[in-house]
Amino acid sequence: MAILQEQQADIINKRGGLQGELRQMQDQIERYNSDLNNEYKDIDKIYRKIYVGVKASEMAIADMSKYALALEKAIMKYHALKMDDLNKIIKELWINTYKGGDIDYIEIQSDNEGPASNRSYNYRVMMVQNGHKMQMRGRCSAGQKVLTSIIIRLALAETFCINCGILALDEPTTNLDRDNIESLANSLASIIRARRQQANFQLIVITHDEEFVDFLGRSDIAEYYYRVHKDQAQHSVIER
Repeated sequence: MAILQEQQADIINKRGGLQGELRQMQDQIERYNSDLNNEYKDIDKIYRKIYVGVKASEMAIADMSKYALALEKAIMKYHALKMDDLNKIIKELWINTYKGGDIDYIEIQSDNEGPASNRSYNYRVMMVQNGHKMQMRGRCSAGQKVLTSIIIRLALAETFCINCGILALDEPTTNLDRDNIESLANSLASIIRARRQQANFQLIVITHDEEFVDFLGRSDIAEYYYRVHKDQAQHSVIER
């Protein structure tokens, strides 16, 4: 009899434990149902929408990578083509302008550094004599520096500013001798003749060099010029 009572008590205890677990499971089921009806309502539609967005983003990133690579190649090709055009014009202007025999022509040399995504360029002006190149910095006279600066600016304008309406030069003949002044005037005349079909083109030159003005006048490219001087009262007078 005692054994049966012990078994009965043990079964009652187990039943109580199982009933407690059952209540916990029922509460958990209710919470899950509540989540399904509220937080996870229409979860299939939400999942499909997010999945489509993720896949679209992955495809867009892949396309952007292809676009960035193609753009980088296009920029590199454009840079190379423009450098070729620029150096061609620089060489032509130098040969037609410079009257010395120590430099055949000049060119701009570009060196790139860094990865493609963060590439930078270093530019150097090189002088060429009998096929040999040497960096111009520290190896040329003041007149050669001035002439180089003007020629490079003219070449940049010709290369990148085809439709630019104004070409302005401030004291372009500084440190140039008479032969190079005349050659510079002739080179400017050639550029202007080539641009005469452009309706809005204007050449503006600020200079104290009357000889340079005379050279430009002989080329029949200057319509008029303004002379600035001081009168007896030291007032500035502008005459056309």
